[in-house]
Amino acid sequence: MSKHFQPASLAGAIAIVLTSNTTFAADQTIELDPIVVTASKSEEKASEVPARISVINEQTLTQSPIAALPSLLQQEAAINMVQSGGYGQISSIFLRGSNSNQTLVLRDGIRLNTISTGAANIAFIDTTDLKQIEILKGPASVLYGTDAIGGVLQLISKTPEKTSAFITTEAGEKSTYKAVIGADLVEDGFYAQIRGQRLETDGTRVTDFNQSNLKTADYDQKGFSTKIGIEQKEYAISLDYNQNQGTTGYIDCNLYNLDYSCGGLKNMSQDFKNEAINLKSRINVTQNWDVNLRLSQFKDDLNQNDANWDGSYDYIQSKTKEADLNAKWQFTPEQNILMGITRQNIEGDVVSYATPYNGDVDSTGYYLQHQYQQPGLNTQLGLRVEDNEKYGTHTVGQGAIRFQVLPLTSIYANIGTAFKSPTLNQLYSSYGNVDLKPEESTSYEIGLDQKLNYGLTAGLSLYHTKVKNLIDYASSAPYYFSNVSKATFQGGESYIAWQNEGWFSKAAYNYVKTENDETHTELNRRPRQSFTLTAGVENEVYGVSASLSAKSSAKDYQQNTPGYVTVNVNTYWNVHPNVKLFANVENLADVEYKTASYQAGTYYINGGRLASAGVTLRY
Repeated sequence: MSKHFQPASLAGAIAIVLTSNTTFAADQTIELDPIVVTASKSEEKASEVPARISVINEQTLTQSPIAALPSLLQQEAAINMVQSGGYGQISSIFLRGSNSNQTLVLRDGIRLNTISTGAANIAFIDTTDLKQIEILKGPASVLYGTDAIGGVLQLISKTPEKTSAFITTEAGEKSTYKAVIGADLVEDGFYAQIRGQRLETDGTRVTDFNQSNLKTADYDQKGFSTKIGIEQKEYAISLDYNQNQGTTGYIDCNLYNLDYSCGGLKNMSQDFKNEAINLKSRINVTQNWDVNLRLSQFKDDLNQNDANWDGSYDYIQSKTKEADLNAKWQFTPEQNILMGITRQNIEGDVVSYATPYNGDVDSTGYYLQHQYQQPGLNTQLGLRVEDNEKYGTHTVGQGAIRFQVLPLTSIYANIGTAFKSPTLNQLYSSYGNVDLKPEESTSYEIGLDQKLNYGLTAGLSLYHTKVKNLIDYASSAPYYFSNVSKATFQGGESYIAWQNEGWFSKAAYNYVKTENDETHTELNRRPRQSFTLTAGVENEVYGVSASLSAKSSAKDYQQNTPGYVTVNVNTYWNVHPNVKLFANVENLADVEYKTASYQAGTYYINGGRLASAGVTLRY
C-alpha cells in the first residue's frame, strides 16, 4: 500500500503555525475523579456513583489516532477484549464475565448494538471525535433497557469549547497511516464542529494457520462527523451526524476435510458502513424542572464481496430508531426524580449463507428513578417497565447506595435486575424462534474506595450475577434457538492509583469465575485473571507513559487460549503551542498473542508490533 508524503507542504504548514502566538494547553493525566453521565443520565462525580465506573480520558484517546477501539479497551481490567485478528476483525467485549451481547454500547445515548448478533461492531467504530469513554459495570436496564446485563460502554463525543482548527497525521509499520482534520466554531452559545479522517493499513495475519497463499487482512476506513448546537442556561439543542465506511479483509474456510474441519482457507473481504444521527434538546421549564428529548437513528450495514463456499453473498442491513423523552424534577435540594419513556424500533434485512430473513420489533420502556444526594450520602432507586411486542411486558428494578463512613473512606452497595431481548437473528433466522423470552439477570455488588496519603487512592469491589433463560441452540431436536440454560458470574476487582505533579500510575486487577449452571462448566473466552498497569509523566511540554495488559488462559470452543502480556508506549512533545509531535509503540515485545480458537490446533492471532509517529498542527 503506497503512501504519498510531501515534506515541503508539511514544512510550510509548520512555519505558518509557528508564527502565531498562543499559550500552551496542558495535557490531561489520569483524572482520579472525572465527571460522568452514564450512571444516572446526569452529570456527577465518579466518586459519588454508587457503582463501579471507570473512564478512558481524552488524553488516552488522542495519544495515538491509529489505535483502534478494541486496543483502547484492553486497558480496562474488567473487560476481556477478544478480537479475531487485527484491524477490522470481529471483536467481542466480555465485561465481568457477561457475554458480548450482554454489554450495551452507546454513543451519546445512541444504541450501537446490532440487530443480528446483539453485539456492537466495535472494530468499525472510529474514536476521532470522542471526549471520553465511560464504562459502567453492572446492570443498567432501568435507564437503558435491553442488553445492559454486564454493563454499559458509552462513547461521549466532544462539544466545541473554542474556535480552532487542526490537522493530525500518523504513520507506522505495516503501511499504516491515519489523517484527521477538524475545525470548531464557538460564539455566544452557538457551536459547530466538523471532522474528517482516513485510515489505511496492510494489517496482520488473522490466524496461525500455515498456508502460504494467505494475505494479511488489510483495512481501509474513512469517516466524517459534524455537530451543531446552541447551549444556553434555559435551553439547549444539538444535531450530531457521524458516518464511517470502508473495506476490511478477513479469511474463511475454502476446503473442508471429511470430519468437517477446515482444510484450507481463502482471503475474503467485506464492505461496512455505519451511520448515526442524533438530535437532542433540553428545556428548563422552571428552576427545578428540565425536560430532555433525544431522537436518534443508527444504521449498520455489512456487504460481503466474496462468495461463501456455497456460492452465496451475505449482507446485513440494520436500522435502530429510538425516541427518548424524560423529565427531571429537583423537588428538594437533595432529591430529584427522573421520569422517562423510550420508544424503539429495530428492523433488519439479512442474508446469511443463502438464507434470507426480514424482521422488525417495536418496544416501549417506561422508567422512573429517584436520587438522594448530599455530602457523604448518595442513593439511587429505579424501576422500568418494558412492553415488547414479541414477549409482552417485563419489569426490572435497581437500588444503590454510597455512604461516606469516614472523611477518606466510602462504601457502596447495589442490587439490580436486567434483561436482554432476543435478537432478530434469534427470532427470524432459519434457526429462529419467535416464542423466545428475554434473558434475565440479578446482580449484587459491594465496594469500598479509600483515599490515602501522598496522592494515593485504592478501591475494592465484589460482585455476583446470575442469569437465567440464556438463549442458545437447543441440544436436541428440533434444533433452533431456545431459552436453554442458566449461568453465574462472580468475582472481584481492585485498583490502586497515584498522581502527583504530573506523575501518575494506576494498577487494576480483576478476577471472575463463570459457570454454566446446567452443565457446571466454565464459560468460553472468560479468563479468570486480568491485570492492567499504566504509569508515566505528563505536563504542558512533554509526556511519556507505558501501559501493560495481562490476561490468564481462557477456555474456548476448540481448545484453551493461552495467557498473554502486551506493553504499549506513548510519548509526546509540544514543541510549540501549535505543534505537537508524538510517537507510539503498540505491542512493544512484538507478541503474536492468541485471542480465540479457530479450530483444533489453530488460533486467531492478534499482534505484531506497530511503531508509529505523527504530528498535530493546531491553530
